[in-house]
Amino acid sequence: MSWQKQLLDWYEVYKRDFPWRKTKDPYHIWLSEVIMQQTRTQQGLPYYRAFVETYPTVHDLAAAPEEAVLKLWQGLGYYSRARNLHATARYISRELGGLFPSDFDTLKTLKGVGDYTASAIASIAFGVKQAVVDGNVYRVYARFFGIDLPINSSPAFKHFKEIAQKALPSSDPGTFNQAVMELGALQCVPQQPECSICPLQSACKAYALQQVAQLPIKERKIKIKKRFFHYLVFDSGDKKKYLQQRTAKGIWHKLYEFPLVEANRTLKNPSKKFNKVIQLFTKAPFLVRQIAPAQLHKLSHQHIEISFWEVKATDIQIDGYEPRQWRQLPVPVPIANFLKKNETSKNSYI
Repeated sequence: MSWQKQLLDWYEVYKRDFPWRKTKDPYHIWLSEVIMQQTRTQQGLPYYRAFVETYPTVHDLAAAPEEAVLKLWQGLGYYSRARNLHATARYISRELGGLFPSDFDTLKTLKGVGDYTASAIASIAFGVKQAVVDGNVYRVYARFFGIDLPINSSPAFKHFKEIAQKALPSSDPGTFNQAVMELGALQCVPQQPECSICPLQSACKAYALQQVAQLPIKERKIKIKKRFFHYLVFDSGDKKKYLQQRTAKGIWHKLYEFPLVEANRTLKNPSKKFNKVIQLFTKAPFLVRQIAPAQLHKLSHQHIEISFWEVKATDIQIDGYEPRQWRQLPVPVPIANFLKKNETSKNSYI
């Protein structure tokens, strides 16, 4: 029996029961792949269900306002994926009549669809022999074939793609792709893999050479950038939240946030820059005080220390949103947590 057949037999018994594994609908498969990228399955599953329930077809997603899509995505991070998801839905709905391309190369031309997502859609929905390469695949094949090439180096993707493509059977490639990823997710995990019950143990080079713990190899991590965000929470005595849409490229693009002062350090007292920014929004006298301890928000390549400062003032020249309005706005997770905590507090601000 080939190792491919052993893996497929294992998958048939031990695969997890996910809704996107019960369909060949490219729309549902596309949604699942975009949502689950760099997201734990248990975290992403409620989002997948919410998207399918709210937008059952690609036409429904295409017709939705971008803000509504971002709001539904809120908490997943990587908001550019949500914007790309929406843009691609509009393109497929308006230009392709709602029909997803069935070939790999055309799928890759869609906004936000790279090699991995195109491979997943092509193989699972359309039966195209195209191998997927993600973190789980890197790990399984690095160990199984004994590959010591750093998986985050430039040549790695091409090499692993070739290996995966050669290993991929012509019959039902989509199921085999899912089987490799499932093995990496359930048994061939980064720490303490369950080699004793692995279906590929007898042919695994890393296991034979006692190198499982050493593979896969990664080059040194990218340096983490530290940033300091100081949010100005204007309070004019009403229940409105004074928010603005973030126009800066990068994190949280097009989400709503309080006016921001970005500094180069932790601050115990407001700096001169605070006054300059505040005066962009009010010409009236104002008082400033910090209203919550600084908190650290960790992203993949940057850590952001976030502080909230109450600004008591009148005549505020920025859009104020009533509760029913701001609850519908897409906001970054730290802002959402602050608003939720503030809403349940008896004080005007915590």
